[in-house]
Amino acid sequence: MENISTLEFLLYVFTANISRYIIISGGSFFVFYFLIKERWMHKKLQAKFPKSKDYYREISYSILTLCVFAGMGYLVFRSPLAASTLRYENIADKGWGYWWISVVAMIFIHDAYFYWTHRAMHHPSLYRYVHLVHHQSRNPSPWAAFAFHPIEAVVEAGIVFIIAFMLPFHGTALLAFLIFMTFYNAYGHLGYELYSKRFLRSALGRWLNTSVAHNHHHEKFNGNYGLYFLFWDRWMGTLREDYDNSLV
Repeated sequence: MENISTLEFLLYVFTANISRYIIISGGSFFVFYFLIKERWMHKKLQAKFPKSKDYYREISYSILTLCVFAGMGYLVFRSPLAASTLRYENIADKGWGYWWISVVAMIFIHDAYFYWTHRAMHHPSLYRYVHLVHHQSRNPSPWAAFAFHPIEAVVEAGIVFIIAFMLPFHGTALLAFLIFMTFYNAYGHLGYELYSKRFLRSALGRWLNTSVAHNHHHEKFNGNYGLYFLFWDRWMGTLREDYDNSLV
């Protein structure tokens, strides 16, 4: 990778990003919107399905977002800033135990980052210009996972920049985190709830973010700002009352 040009590097990262998006979001879309669509209608969160134009819009904005993500990959791995990141080369230097801890740490750091940036983007002075694009998907599909305005895409990509400078990380740990993030993002926009109500009422389940919670956010426009967990929403009083009521 060191000997390839900047353009080749950007194309490589973009290809990796869009491949992950197509496999995870596209795979989820194929399974739930075609393969088991009829059998799982009892799990569908909104009775209607998005229109074709909604899918095209979500995919188009997601491609723009993945271009921005490729640029962030350049900053972290190839730009002059790369030498100042906390990246290490050999897993053996810190061991597999730390590798797993670092992935978990990335998830919790991202959850906090996402909550506060997401909530900020709902401020009236920012919402119309930055976040409205994503909320055009009132009935989201898995294709909406990365359907952001380019400015929001920069904000979303910022988590990689933060991780790179605050947490020692191996490249494969960052990749594992990005794959997990894409899976959970696709699940959040799936339009189906996969967890049972019994689990979501449990001591563990009540702290996990769900497709139901995020679907409420898209449909109602406010509240339920979390990504992986509901910690911040519960602590800050931004969890919608209709979410807990839906689990009764």
